[in-house]
Amino acid sequence: MNRLPSWPRAALLVLLAAVLALLLVPGLPGRLAPGERHTGTRAAPEPSPLPGVPSGFFTGSDAEGVRRIAGVESWLGGGGLTVGHTYLPGDTWSNIEGHPQLFAPWAEWKAERPGRLFVLNVPMMDRNEAGLTDAQVRDGLRRGAAGDFDRHFTALGEGLVEHGLGDAVLVLGWEMNGTTYGHRCGPDPTAWKAYWRKAVGALRGVAGQRFRFDFTPSRGRDAVPWPECYPGDDVVDIIGMDAYDQPAGLSFEEQVSEEYGLAHHVAFAAAHGKPVSYPEWGLFRNGDNPAYVRGMLDWFAAHRPVYQTVTDYCPHGVWGCADNPRSAEVVRGALGAPARP
Repeated sequence: MNRLPSWPRAALLVLLAAVLALLLVPGLPGRLAPGERHTGTRAAPEPSPLPGVPSGFFTGSDAEGVRRIAGVESWLGGGGLTVGHTYLPGDTWSNIEGHPQLFAPWAEWKAERPGRLFVLNVPMMDRNEAGLTDAQVRDGLRRGAAGDFDRHFTALGEGLVEHGLGDAVLVLGWEMNGTTYGHRCGPDPTAWKAYWRKAVGALRGVAGQRFRFDFTPSRGRDAVPWPECYPGDDVVDIIGMDAYDQPAGLSFEEQVSEEYGLAHHVAFAAAHGKPVSYPEWGLFRNGDNPAYVRGMLDWFAAHRPVYQTVTDYCPHGVWGCADNPRSAEVVRGALGAPARP
């Protein structure tokens, strides 16, 4: 049985901050009149512009994905994207350690223009998408907590520093509150937190590094309440959230107010003195839904994340997916270059 998070001293602060988070959203879309049903496609206020919010599109992990960024910028009318976001494969430990074929194109992209940010999702387990049983996950988490995998994270950190990526944001063990990945938290939250701390310790021990560590659950309760997995303020720099448009029929306002939803996220981060991020977001169960997209962009404008990146492939995307033209226009209006007089 799921239980409520065990952080009672912060609970009141979280509740109060959640109320403030709701009040601070400008023109929150999805608010229904009495008797009205939400369809996911009703008119909503135009999004606020996002100056000063570092933004990116995930368009692929390989060198071709790096090149596609220029295509997105052209589609935006010249709007510059300052965030490059990619993922390490989670199949083998050698791939989790990283390799020049992945790092080099991103290092070149980052070096081309000052102020660019490199964000890297780092699996915490090999065979990460191989359907590991809870017993296998539990064993792996406990081995990680004992330091058995420290050398792999040290090798990763050394490779990043060598390629000029020593100031990367590392999204370690993302969506740990779900069931998709072998690095999930649910089978043993205590071991998961201890393992996170060991991995961060190994990466911080690399000479020349300036990494920031992003704790990023998926929105909502999922398999386990994500606050139960939080490893501690001293080993977390950013508190992120992956926030896709799901489940079917859920309005953006409900995504804000649901248990462990967007409002809880910003409230929890505020209570812990951390900034927020949105490493993954995009369309999903409700099709081409501009109301959701407007809501997310307004949310970013209100809460000023460290960065936000659109997941841009079907069904989530707006540049690389022709199925979502109305949502695409909303994104271009918010992130595109301003029209010249």
